[in-house]
Amino acid sequence: MTLLPDLGMWLTFGVIAVSVVLYATERYSIEGISLGVIVAFLLIFPVAGIAPGAQKLDATALISGFANPGLITILALLVVGQGLFHTDALERPARGMVVLVDRFGGLAIAGVLVAIGALSAFMNNTPVVVMFLPVIASVGAAVNLSPSRLLMPLSFITILGGMSTVIGSSTNLLAVDVARRAGAVDLGFFSFAPLALVLIAVGAVYVLVVLPRLLSPRRTMADEVRSGAGRQFIAEIAVREGHPLAGAAPTAGLFPQLSDMTVRLVQRGERAFLPPFEGLVLRPGDVVIVAATRPRIERILSQRKSMMPETTADGGDTPQPLPDGVVTLAEAIVAPGSRLIGRTTAQAGFRTETGCVVLGIQRRSRMPRTPMTEIRMEAGDVLLFAGTREQIERLRVSRDVLLVDWSASDLPRRTKAPQAVAIFAAVVLAAAFELVPIVVAALAGALAMLATGCLNIRQAGRVIDGRIVMLVGAAIASATALEATGGATTIANAVVSALDGASTAVVLSAIFLVIAVATNIVTNNAAAVLFTPVAIGLADRLGVAAEPFVVAVILAANCSFATPVSYQTNLLVMGPGHYRFRDFLFAGTPLVIILWLTFSLVAPWYYGL
Repeated sequence: MTLLPDLGMWLTFGVIAVSVVLYATERYSIEGISLGVIVAFLLIFPVAGIAPGAQKLDATALISGFANPGLITILALLVVGQGLFHTDALERPARGMVVLVDRFGGLAIAGVLVAIGALSAFMNNTPVVVMFLPVIASVGAAVNLSPSRLLMPLSFITILGGMSTVIGSSTNLLAVDVARRAGAVDLGFFSFAPLALVLIAVGAVYVLVVLPRLLSPRRTMADEVRSGAGRQFIAEIAVREGHPLAGAAPTAGLFPQLSDMTVRLVQRGERAFLPPFEGLVLRPGDVVIVAATRPRIERILSQRKSMMPETTADGGDTPQPLPDGVVTLAEAIVAPGSRLIGRTTAQAGFRTETGCVVLGIQRRSRMPRTPMTEIRMEAGDVLLFAGTREQIERLRVSRDVLLVDWSASDLPRRTKAPQAVAIFAAVVLAAAFELVPIVVAALAGALAMLATGCLNIRQAGRVIDGRIVMLVGAAIASATALEATGGATTIANAVVSALDGASTAVVLSAIFLVIAVATNIVTNNAAAVLFTPVAIGLADRLGVAAEPFVVAVILAANCSFATPVSYQTNLLVMGPGHYRFRDFLFAGTPLVIILWLTFSLVAPWYYGL
């Protein structure tokens, strides 16, 4: 039995209100809340009616969000970005930015974000964020700055930049098209740019100065384990014929080829050379003992011509090559009571038992200045292993070492970097110039990353964030229910009635605020399509030009800062930045209010209202 349509509308309002509260309090997981929202709608609409003439709300319509092109685009673009990360394709631009940050500090980061915002005025925001997300994340890691302090500002600055032109975002295009079709106003490319630039300038000050201070540094357990900040491993580099170090000589006691590493000893047969290595020239057969952090070891292992293609740590004088294919590094701790205590890595037989190679050893106490193969292990020592993912997993059953689960990471495949860059460039250009729909470009790019070996299926699968999938599915179900029950129209009509008799400036300010709130619930594009006709009708009733009201819709619908589901770029940075729902609510809501107040003060003056 179907009851009155109003019941469905009010139940929809209730579900949305409860979900927002639960998302903000984070008492339950995002996935669980999102699933609850979808199930609630599936149970409500067999008994609650919908608005007359509305599309029927069945299970297919309510779960259609999981097949939404926007969601598919986001996930595919994350896979493309992961391909860049796993090939270290953006190391050079990131290194250049690190130099600027070291020289100019926060001003350099602010300058880069401003340039990105300017670029987003002429390109779709999503590929802009995809392009710069791995670069900004790499810069943050290099200067030991949490990605949570950088990635939300990246998303927000692109949204702000996209306000300024007709093609700056899909929201602008939709609103302009609706207004043109209605015969109300035909906005040109830069028609609202002067007013938008005022809002952008005010918003940019908040994003660049205030926002990073509101965001707490947040790192996962994996980040903490992998950072290796200040912790050094003792490792060996065997110099063979044709090795990059063959013929190298020290300058002021340091080897230029081994920057960021400390050379502790050079072993040549039975003779050991200690710093400052005066007159020493490295030659084939030498073994260089170094102290280096894990990130530095990873970098030299992933170079095109690696300085560590093999190790002698497992077998005395017999070099052991690293495994072919994707190489995984992981750390394991020598357990108390282990049979390895008192043995050297050469005596442990890791290669025979597991296939893994020992690359380095770390000890909290002072390490002896001896070759790695002569260091006798103690309880608590940390060993750095290299092997395939399957070989690393074999360490888990060992009673002698405790594998640190979160320490496993794959070495970047730098030989694939040119292919990754070419694929990424093709995706961005195809999306920017609208050669194909962005979802097609993104999916083709993801497939190309897999087909060329820049990524494997496991690496691609790790980037798929279940929170994003469920959040988008629930948001689209809510928007669908709101539209079908007439809830969205009811809100718009209530605004019109409440503002009856108010001045034009007050009406313009109020419509901006209502749309700015709505865009964070029903997404920016839905808000633009829904409220553009309402805004045109308000202008007609007041007897004023439609342009100020259509521009209010465009700018307000772009205020997608208070929830992660309100804009694709927010979802893109949510996973890499380790953000929660309430982070956007807490950091984005003040920006929405600031832009509303700025618009309310400037727009009436600008349009002479």
